[in-house]
Amino acid sequence: MARYRTIKDWPEADRPREKLLAKGAESLTETEILAIILRTGNASTGESAVDHARALLTQFNGLKGIDEAPIKELRAVKGIGPAKIAQLKASLEISRRMRQKRWKVGEPLSSAEDVFRHFQSMFQKEKHEVFYVVLLTNKNRKIREVRISEGSLTASLVHPREVYNPVIRDSAAAVLFVHNHPSGDPSPSPEDVEITRRLKEVGEVMGIKVLDHVVIGHDRYFSFNEKGML
Repeated sequence: MARYRTIKDWPEADRPREKLLAKGAESLTETEILAIILRTGNASTGESAVDHARALLTQFNGLKGIDEAPIKELRAVKGIGPAKIAQLKASLEISRRMRQKRWKVGEPLSSAEDVFRHFQSMFQKEKHEVFYVVLLTNKNRKIREVRISEGSLTASLVHPREVYNPVIRDSAAAVLFVHNHPSGDPSPSPEDVEITRRLKEVGEVMGIKVLDHVVIGHDRYFSFNEKGML
């Protein structure tokens, strides 16, 4: 019976770690990247780290699925214990934090893209639509962000009274609306358009400037202001 070949037995050019060092991380497949994070396989079953990586990607439909999976579901995968789960979750969190651009209190609004970068990771695991209002000073500096509602956007869920209450309390001069589309497509729905129109009209009556409504998708956004719809 042939001896089981571990990754160390592979030709050096095919080993994920050596391949990364020789050709760069961009040369690796998702399976190879995951295998490096996992580090080891299971000698007793003859499975390599690459086998484990491939099984995880298949079972959870890619890296996003692994990131969103509860720890108890990951632990149910044969050969994946607490140490490997911790390595996976930590690596994915590092990636998320590097992508995220925080919009801090006191900083001015610069662009809809920066709003997208700030909220993208916050919305990544949301299964429902979530609506935020961002309060701004007369110089468009951030005061704070307020979560208004969760659920499919309707006039009853996003009522002007609920939206503008914190605006009045904090004496904000301007506002920015932000919500997500869990489907990943940020194209505005008819309800999004109607709610934006309604909130803008109320803002005009109250002397509060509505700067934008940014809809966040998985990897892109839609800005009412940029599209000339505000």
